[in-house]
Amino acid sequence: MSPRVSPREPAADLPAAIAPNAAQVSVVAVGHVDHGKSTLIGRLLHDSGNLPEGKVQELRAAAERRNVPFEWSFVLDALQRERDQAITIDTTRIWLRLDDREVVMIDAPGHEEFLRNMVTGASDADAALLVVDALEGVGEQTRRHALLLELIGVRHVVVAINKMDRVSYARERYAQIAAELSGILARIGIAPLAFVPVAALEGANVVARAASMPWYDGPTIARALAELEPLERGGPGELRMAVQGVLRRGLERIVVGKVESGTLEAGREIALSPGARRARIKTLEVWPPADKEQAVAGESIGFTLDAPAFVERGDIISDPGGAPEAVTRFRARLLWLGREPLLEGERLSLRVGTKLARVEVERFERIVDLATLELAAVSAVKRNDVVEVVLRAMETLALDPVTRHGALGRFILIRGLDVVAGGTVLETLATSTDLVPAGHLVSRTLREARNGHRGAVIWLTGLPGSGKSTIAMHLERRLFERDIAAYVLDGDNVRAGLGRDLSFSAADRRENIRRLGEVAALFADAGLVTIAAAISPHRSGRDGARAAAGGAFHEIYVKADVAVCEARDPKGHYAKARAGQLIGFTGVDAEYEPPIDPELVLDTATLTVEEAVERAFGYVVEAVRLERPFGADDFSI
Repeated sequence: MSPRVSPREPAADLPAAIAPNAAQVSVVAVGHVDHGKSTLIGRLLHDSGNLPEGKVQELRAAAERRNVPFEWSFVLDALQRERDQAITIDTTRIWLRLDDREVVMIDAPGHEEFLRNMVTGASDADAALLVVDALEGVGEQTRRHALLLELIGVRHVVVAINKMDRVSYARERYAQIAAELSGILARIGIAPLAFVPVAALEGANVVARAASMPWYDGPTIARALAELEPLERGGPGELRMAVQGVLRRGLERIVVGKVESGTLEAGREIALSPGARRARIKTLEVWPPADKEQAVAGESIGFTLDAPAFVERGDIISDPGGAPEAVTRFRARLLWLGREPLLEGERLSLRVGTKLARVEVERFERIVDLATLELAAVSAVKRNDVVEVVLRAMETLALDPVTRHGALGRFILIRGLDVVAGGTVLETLATSTDLVPAGHLVSRTLREARNGHRGAVIWLTGLPGSGKSTIAMHLERRLFERDIAAYVLDGDNVRAGLGRDLSFSAADRRENIRRLGEVAALFADAGLVTIAAAISPHRSGRDGARAAAGGAFHEIYVKADVAVCEARDPKGHYAKARAGQLIGFTGVDAEYEPPIDPELVLDTATLTVEEAVERAFGYVVEAVRLERPFGADDFSI
């Protein structure tokens, strides 16, 4: 983040008087790479007197020492590699004063590879400065950036048609681009506040009016930004606060978070969602301690309640009569950023507000055609696509559509450790009348706290006779002795009950593994360490089990070749298969696909049972260990 700088003498186009408590507005600058965003902002800072004395001379000298031409973008491009490549990689923020307005200017990346940072940089913006090259015009990336502004809820846009010097300051070219962009923005519900023709390199219409474009009588960039207003954050009837956590102070429990909209007052009745549980605020808490009667939108605050009630991270505080909807299904619009395509049926982690939950892509609905911005049928979702999908959560979520509440109607999706999508909640959906999954009000976090460890699926796969069941049963005993709640789901045992209706055909074998994976995932969600011991010969079946359990899945390959397993033949199955009495037996006349990248390999051709169990035990204990121990006090306030 760039440091706050003190202004020098303001340019003649701006009044010298600046209100001491000027309202702050945040503006994100977006546009295609090389269309001149950073150059425009650098010139704006200089011409409006918002750079420290001597800063430009310093940058010119640095450029000369490095034998590169000076560019106004160097004012913002703080990273060395950005100067070398002339591409903005990370978002840069800088404060400046324009008229009586304090503006936080956010320079966001325009290159396709850095869209993730652009979304992050724009997430809290009140308005946008959309920069378009007058010569190149409106391209796919400009349309994508316009969609991103709609996606994150930015509705106030100033358009800078830059590099007018490259088109000889032609009024006709300006009018053509303004008309095209007006149509594009209108289709996504954005009414631009101004179209400003600019030549940023020479400062034309940045702060001072341009003699080269006498036909333009609208505001300069500085004037248009100075007239922006911060977004309304909601009134008293629209209270929203996402719980960040619960702190202890002696016997008291202090709920902490940021008020997103509305107000909080001592003595006020509130609702805690999901579940719309009622409670009443006893005191507001700040640090250092002081009397506090009210907290308004934008403030981080703590509060106590006048009676015990359960509150956890991710809960939403609201007015009792205006609580968010409690749902498990919702329609969303996503910008997909993952390197690998998004798949129907895939399970991902969702972060909305302070809540982290598991969701499944129930179905694709429509994709946005970036050439026309029309919705079209979708068959696949690849990187940088904008698509509408239906998501199904594994627990009840308190959600607002983005049209009702912007800040809590936006979310990100996470695959593994990578942020792979940004999105908005378009609509909450009723669950199918034929299938009504109950949304749990006891979260996985709470179950982990009660159990003292994470839930997990420990999936042991390998050839018949490799030692899966033996290791599983000994591992279960070791974990039990360590006070870790564990249970073995053995392939044969499950077949005797859950899969008793299944034959040994290829289709029924796949169905048996699917059932085992779904049950193991449910056990893990309940907080158990579920040890699934099954041949599961096909990678696709194990991948399905991994998708069901998400990050709780751990694959252990119990490795032993056919000769070793057949020499053991604990159940006599190899002998029967060789005699033709068992058809399709894995390892004899049916293929086994070894794991490609399992979390752990146990080579039972060289390890004793005790050694294999010890290695598995050590891995599992570390995998389910909590970052910090929980106590009884974590379950009440």
